[in-house]
Amino acid sequence: MCHADEAKPMNRKFALLLSLCLLGQAHAAEGSPVMRLATLEWLPYTGAALAHEGWSSYVVESAAKRFGYRAEVEYFPWTRAMQLGMKDAQYAGYFPAYYTKERAQKCYFSSSIGSSTIGFAYLKSAPLQWQSLQDLTTRTIAVVAGFSNGPSFDEWVRQHKLTVDASPSDTLNLRKLLAHRVDTVVIDKLVLRYLLATEPTLAKQRDRIVFHERPLAELSLHVCFQKTAEGRAMQQAFDTALHSLPLHKMENDYFQRIDSSALP
Repeated sequence: MCHADEAKPMNRKFALLLSLCLLGQAHAAEGSPVMRLATLEWLPYTGAALAHEGWSSYVVESAAKRFGYRAEVEYFPWTRAMQLGMKDAQYAGYFPAYYTKERAQKCYFSSSIGSSTIGFAYLKSAPLQWQSLQDLTTRTIAVVAGFSNGPSFDEWVRQHKLTVDASPSDTLNLRKLLAHRVDTVVIDKLVLRYLLATEPTLAKQRDRIVFHERPLAELSLHVCFQKTAEGRAMQQAFDTALHSLPLHKMENDYFQRIDSSALP
């Protein structure tokens, strides 16, 4: 409960947090105020058909509820989700975003809402051997447009040292791999596992695809809040709530349900 009449002279940070609390009180009669975020279909982290709309959405939903908000997510291609999350006043931000220095200049990152193991998928019939990025310079690598794949990989791409083929989704990239249109695919390990188990066009050929044991990157996932006073206040309130959640237990419970219903 917030009592504005008891507040002493306060600094800017406290004033912003108080404004969120007062906004929540103003909307109490109508139900919880909404924290609207842009996202993409990125199963099993985010997806309209999944329980709680995916693991990352479940974390966001749980944290928002802790400080009196109702999380509402809307789905777009990733580059569009980032644009809307950062520029459109209807949204508080976007997620789940990998941390990068470039993004940190444009938004307020939440604390971690999870992590992602990024690596390479390839065909059994065309084994991939790599120890450094130099080993990949002769290959065509499929990536999702707008995704960061770790600072080293991203920098090599910027310097045109790697040949990449960008598309809107991981599913399309895997189809390109199966059709021999690319040599390898950069993908999250859990996303690959999920897609090979549930996507009909991929499941029939799942035995042809391998995930390389050497990861490209281990990346944390975050909510990227708009770089405004309101966005900063929302990020601070979100982080306070997030730190009170038993994330490890929640993750184990969530993926046990996913494993039993979708994964082999």
